Amino acid sequence: MIRGLGAAACLALVMGAGQAQPDTTVEILRFSDLKGWDKDDHATALAVFRETCTDLPDPVWSSLCAVAMHQQDARRFFELFFRPVLIGGNNPALFTGYFEPELDGARRPDGRFRFPVYRTPPDLVSGEPWHSRREIEEDGILRGRGLEIAWLDDPVDVFFLQVQGSGRIRLNDGATLRIGYGGKNGHQYRSIGQELVRRGVYEPHQVSAQVIRSWVRRNPEEGRALLHHNPSFVFFRELDDLPADKGPLGAMNRSITAMRTIAVDPAFVPLGAPVWIEKGGRAPLHRLMVAQDTGSAIKGAQRADIFYGTGKAAGEKAGRIRDRGRMVVLLPIETALAMLPEG
Repeated sequence: MIRGLGAAACLALVMGAGQAQPDTTVEILRFSDLKGWDKDDHATALAVFRETCTDLPDPVWSSLCAVAMHQQDARRFFELFFRPVLIGGNNPALFTGYFEPELDGARRPDGRFRFPVYRTPPDLVSGEPWHSRREIEEDGILRGRGLEIAWLDDPVDVFFLQVQGSGRIRLNDGATLRIGYGGKNGHQYRSIGQELVRRGVYEPHQVSAQVIRSWVRRNPEEGRALLHHNPSFVFFRELDDLPADKGPLGAMNRSITAMRTIAVDPAFVPLGAPVWIEKGGRAPLHRLMVAQDTGSAIKGAQRADIFYGTGKAAGEKAGRIRDRGRMVVLLPIETALAMLPEG
């Protein structure tokens, strides 16, 4: 094991990230240090890696991608060309889960479907604060602008659709509409679960997506105000060409894969990189994933959101996940060595 301390400059250099903290630790591990490494399905992980590695601009990653396309022995490929790197390992990792919802909706509003899903307003400037969730939903600043993609029958579903960032809408004419992330209003994401804990409604270990959903529905007026506690608002776009058997699009604009894709903080983990996770909890998971997505709440070197798939069953599993563990990034050998301080 090789260890380095104060590697922020190296992180910024090799990952294109300028947000690493000065006290970020970096340790190069051995593959034998990864619990369960020899038991994983490396071929499946390699197939997922191939889905997005062609989009990696760095020449080192591009070269490895070319090799990956013709590799027969997946485990040997990872062990030969990569090194496991533990970044920020002083604190345990936090794993949560996300999924692609399936919801009922309509193209036009009626007595049942009254809550709109919006496409991105043309006057929104990426990265700049725009109108808040409360202003959009309560003041109706988007009404009459023709930006509605579809209408749902539950405002809580609209909220959680935005949290997940993608979804399938079963329209009342029998068709299915797939939508993906289109943009956001530039406001900081605030956790609804943490706010319920702060108010003393629940203990931290009690909070899940299902618990939040049930509380909002039992308390409609307070619940709507609670949702407005999060000023962040997500807009969508229609995905007309996405096949039904493919997962939603991630941050790399490619379909993601259930139980092999994670969302990460790209300030610490390069998008497209293989990442070994060791998740504890009731359903432990030791598996090679690929960092193909990001999320507003996913911040830090030891933070990941696991994609559990599509539909209600996937949502129930994802909503229960809040587990500790460890995540180790697999980096090309020269990249990994460059992260260590000189001397």
